[in-house]
Amino acid sequence: MLDVTTLITFAFASFILAIVPGPNVTVIIATALQRGVVAGLAVVAGTSVGILSMVFVVALGFEALLGFMGWAFDWIKIAGAIYLIYLGYSMLRSSTKLDKDIQVSREPWFKLAARGFLVLWSNPKMLLFFGAFIPQFVASGEPTFNSLMLLGLIFFVVATFTDTLYALMAGSLGATLSNTRLKILNRVSGLMVMAGGVWLAVQQK
Repeated sequence: MLDVTTLITFAFASFILAIVPGPNVTVIIATALQRGVVAGLAVVAGTSVGILSMVFVVALGFEALLGFMGWAFDWIKIAGAIYLIYLGYSMLRSSTKLDKDIQVSREPWFKLAARGFLVLWSNPKMLLFFGAFIPQFVASGEPTFNSLMLLGLIFFVVATFTDTLYALMAGSLGATLSNTRLKILNRVSGLMVMAGGVWLAVQQK
C-alpha cells in the first residue's frame, strides 16, 4: 500500500507538472477567451476524460509488462527519471506562446469536450509521460495496477483542478495570462521537473 508521504509527494509533483502550459491548456484558454467560461470547462471535461482513459491504458499495460519482465523495473525507473530531466530541459528552452487567435466555431458543448479529448490523445508525448512519471512512485512488489490507478486518479483530480483554473482565468481575467507570464511559469516549472527527475533517479525502491 502506498504510504501517505508518497501520495503527498506525488500530488505536489503532479501539480507542478499539470500547471505547465501544453496543447490542451492552449485550447482550453483559447476557447474560454472566445466562448466564455462554460465553453472552456466543456473542453476541460474532455481532457479530463482523456486523462482517465490514458491512465487506465498505462496501468493495464505496465501491469502486463511487469508480469513478463519484473527485472526491468529499475531500468524503467531510470529511463523515466532521464525522460523527466529531458522534459524539464525542453521546458527551459521552449518559447511558450499563447495563441489567442485559434478559431473556435459555435459548437455544442459535447463537441468542445470531444475536442479536448482528441487534443490530449493526439499528443503521443502524453502517453509516454504517463508511462514514465506515474510508475516511479510505485515500489516493486506492490499491487501494480491498483497503485497506478490510485496515483492516476490523484493526477486526474490535480490536472482537472489546474485546467479548470485556466478556464476560469481565461474566461474572466484573460489579460492576466500574458505570454511573458506563461514563459516565466514554463521556466520555473522546467527547473522543478528537472529536479524531480534527479530526485527520482536516486530513490531506492
